[in-house]
Amino acid sequence: MIGFRITDYRPKKQAKTTFEQLFDLFKEMLIHTSGDVPEALSWLNEVDREYKITTKDYSMADFIDDLKKLGYIKDDQQNGGMVMTSKIEQSIRESSLEQIFGKLKKSGQGNHKTPYTGLGEEQSSDLRAFQFGDSLEQINMTESIRNAQINNGTLDFSITENDLEIIESEHKAQTSTVLMIDISHSMILYGEDRITPSKKVAMAMAEMIKRKYPKDTLDIIVFGNDAWQIEVKDLPYLQVGPYHTNTVAGLDLAMDLLRRKKNKNKQIFMITDGKPSCLKEPDGRYYQNSNGLDRRIVNQCLNKAAACKRLKIQITTFMIAQDPYLQQFVEEFTEANQGKAFYAGLKGLGEFIFEDYERNRRRNVR
Repeated sequence: MIGFRITDYRPKKQAKTTFEQLFDLFKEMLIHTSGDVPEALSWLNEVDREYKITTKDYSMADFIDDLKKLGYIKDDQQNGGMVMTSKIEQSIRESSLEQIFGKLKKSGQGNHKTPYTGLGEEQSSDLRAFQFGDSLEQINMTESIRNAQINNGTLDFSITENDLEIIESEHKAQTSTVLMIDISHSMILYGEDRITPSKKVAMAMAEMIKRKYPKDTLDIIVFGNDAWQIEVKDLPYLQVGPYHTNTVAGLDLAMDLLRRKKNKNKQIFMITDGKPSCLKEPDGRYYQNSNGLDRRIVNQCLNKAAACKRLKIQITTFMIAQDPYLQQFVEEFTEANQGKAFYAGLKGLGEFIFEDYERNRRRNVR
């Protein structure tokens, strides 16, 4: 008999275990609390009380015990409490990569394709005559035998060096990137947390480069009143400070790092939400002005942008604030460098950066 049968609703079984659900939330909270394990666990307790994630068979105490057994957290012998381990730092980077970029497609060794041919693993459709030093693997046997038949006939078949055709391979460029992150106080003002998405993007980018482009280099700089380099492992702990925005100091340090790289392909990605408002004087004092666009500070930034252009370092600015008057500065800055700018906002910031990194086939590769 054809028709409908009414039965009790049977919800689908959870794909994740209780530990996995709690662990995903815990990693997210560690980013928001800048690596403060006790505070993250306190937040997790609040979420658990509201949404009833734990069960009578698996409590928060069991979860904490499992975190310790698996090596994700450990007791802090000096200060008491608990701290993160390097194992969970890597897990957080992997989660950020998954959230922002999704699953990466399998890719061969090597790295960014360019319009130029040369030594590389991917074959192109171009053919050329054999040259001394070419390997046997590069010989196009079909075309080479065809040439030999045309040149020497089929009765007394022989193949010579002049018959050989070589398949060109795509040159794959190594890229050196500096990621600059604004940590001025405005990154947490106006009711919007801008630093957490920036940290996630940096962690995802570092993990992506490590997996997909292992020959590339990534350096990370933070800038407030001053600028300094941080390691990837420091990102979960990163916090904003009571700082102004010294973009000039960040660009100086970025150029210094990139000058040491042997790669021809060099670029700066700058994530910021505000105008430059600070300079450091030769005597060590700070010149600061948060009111409008100070031409003294702006002109110094434009000079640095032009200096990067002379060094063939392209700057891509990701402006995560939408204030119209700031667009004027970004447009001037981008024009001085002949770089690029995106008014990305927080939503989609990671996708913007990932796509730009992927398609940035630098023109100066030789």
